[in-house]
Amino acid sequence: MAASTVDHFEPEEGGIESPELPRAAIRQISISEETGVPLNTKWTFWLDKTVPGTSAAESEASMKRIYTVNTVQGFWSVYNHIPDVSKLSRRLSYHLMRGERKPLWEDDLNCKGGHWRLKCSKSETPIVWKELLLAAIGEQFETCMMKGDEIGGISASIRGGPEDIIQIWNIQATLAEQSTVINKIKELLPDVKFSTIFYKAFQTHQAFEFRG
Repeated sequence: MAASTVDHFEPEEGGIESPELPRAAIRQISISEETGVPLNTKWTFWLDKTVPGTSAAESEASMKRIYTVNTVQGFWSVYNHIPDVSKLSRRLSYHLMRGERKPLWEDDLNCKGGHWRLKCSKSETPIVWKELLLAAIGEQFETCMMKGDEIGGISASIRGGPEDIIQIWNIQATLAEQSTVINKIKELLPDVKFSTIFYKAFQTHQAFEFRG
């Protein structure tokens, strides 16, 4: 079982510093994990801060693992103990990643994939984040993916303007065009108006760092 408190980032006005799991919360989460309903795979909550111009190694070093969950009850226990996504400071991001992979494009389990990138109003970020998390851990996207592909993670990135960025990661960019993930998102969130929706393979990003 992977668990940790996370270091603090500098807070922005109106936002919080990075969330921290006190010992009492960790004990409660551990109990939930021991008695809960197992998930199909483990999922790990992460936190990081976007700093333009940083290298992949610098980004990796700044990432903070919050907790890895194995059960439905463990998921809810962590979700309810960390601050709501709406309370995060600007430039902070929450991630829920399958297994223990890191929310890094260059991670061996992510590097052949990409993400669907969506923008939504800040007022709608909490419901979008919650519904997509539930869809991910409940494997609701499974029927939307081609054989050999799967959802690798969900991210919510807080920005300074009126909108935030949501990302849905997959592991095979070559299969993304044949998926129906966007249709599923619209089915799950029919009242949310996304101003931007597009897919991009990680290796086509200018900042992607190929590893030998």
